[in-house]
Amino acid sequence: MSMTTLNQEQPAQTNEDDDGISLMDVLLTLAKHKRKFLLYPVGFGVAGLLISLVMPNVYKANTKILPPQQSQSTASAMLSQLGGLAGGAGAALGLKSPNDLYIGMLKSRAISDKLIQRFDLQKRYEAKFLENARKEFDANSVIASGKDNIISIEFEDKDPKLAAAITNAYVEELVALTGKFALTEASQRRVFFEKQLELTKDKMISAEISLANGLDSKGMLSVDAQSKAVLETVARLRAGISAKEIQLKAMQAFVTPGNNEYKRANQELLGMQQELIKLEKGSQSATATSEPAVKPKDGGDSSVQTLRDVKYYQMLYELLAKQYEVARLDEAKDIPLIQVLDKAIEPERKFKPQRALITIAAAFFGLILAFVAAFVSEALNRPKTPEEQEKWRLLKSYL
Repeated sequence: MSMTTLNQEQPAQTNEDDDGISLMDVLLTLAKHKRKFLLYPVGFGVAGLLISLVMPNVYKANTKILPPQQSQSTASAMLSQLGGLAGGAGAALGLKSPNDLYIGMLKSRAISDKLIQRFDLQKRYEAKFLENARKEFDANSVIASGKDNIISIEFEDKDPKLAAAITNAYVEELVALTGKFALTEASQRRVFFEKQLELTKDKMISAEISLANGLDSKGMLSVDAQSKAVLETVARLRAGISAKEIQLKAMQAFVTPGNNEYKRANQELLGMQQELIKLEKGSQSATATSEPAVKPKDGGDSSVQTLRDVKYYQMLYELLAKQYEVARLDEAKDIPLIQVLDKAIEPERKFKPQRALITIAAAFFGLILAFVAAFVSEALNRPKTPEEQEKWRLLKSYL
């Protein structure tokens, strides 16, 4: 009984060995299809070499710029006082490296379109639409910041001179763009005071015209020295209060109410307001006990008010002009200076195609294809069992 069982198991074991692939079978297959393993890599390698020779040479130009060095802003100054918590606070507030801002500007559509138009790249790329030219332009440019915080700009083109020119033009357009936008705190303050200065100037001119028209129609005003001094003092205080309010409004965009400078400016505002209240009360009591110092003709009250407005806007304009000059000087200090570390020069050697690498890759692909072709051929030519032949017949009939 045991001998019978052993004899039944031996054919099954033999069939399993026949179904497996031994090392000798692999060597026999390689020897049988040795021509494929020689011709395929050589053929594909030659084809890859010919294709790489047809491909045009592409050159890469490179320039490196130093990150703009700016003075410490209010936000960063506040963060620096937090010591070890500065990093976490900076991350919570979303503050990043200044390089990210300038890399974003370099990759912006504003600069891309400028360069495409400047070098007529839409025609060079044979792009029907500007969007297609922009995509090809972006694909040829690489802008990144390394661990050394130096911004690198690279551009590829078939013409080495054009590649270098476009790379350097990137820096020129970045300088123009940073000059156009207010990027620093001082720049934003300068823009704010400039607008307020223009508004005050228009109101001052309007008040002066109204005063001149009133004097022509109603005659001259008689004002003694004491009243003139009081009038000018009140106008100066009102102008100082308005200028300080404008200054506080400008500071609110950059600092919190707990900031020391904001508190000091607010205290100065309160002091001027109290002084104005005292002065107005004193002038009212003096006017009640004496004759008016200002002796206008009929309808002169409006002329006196217009004179006060003129004095007020003149002094306000002077105060705002001083603050504007301070902001303008601060802006001149804070202007981000784009410094070129390595200017792009015309590349002497091509960047691609790498013909040797293409040839080797094509030959390796031919070798892989030769392996696949050899083993597939052996599998198809292997003697089939009746069951396998029946399956092949069914497959052909279904197809």
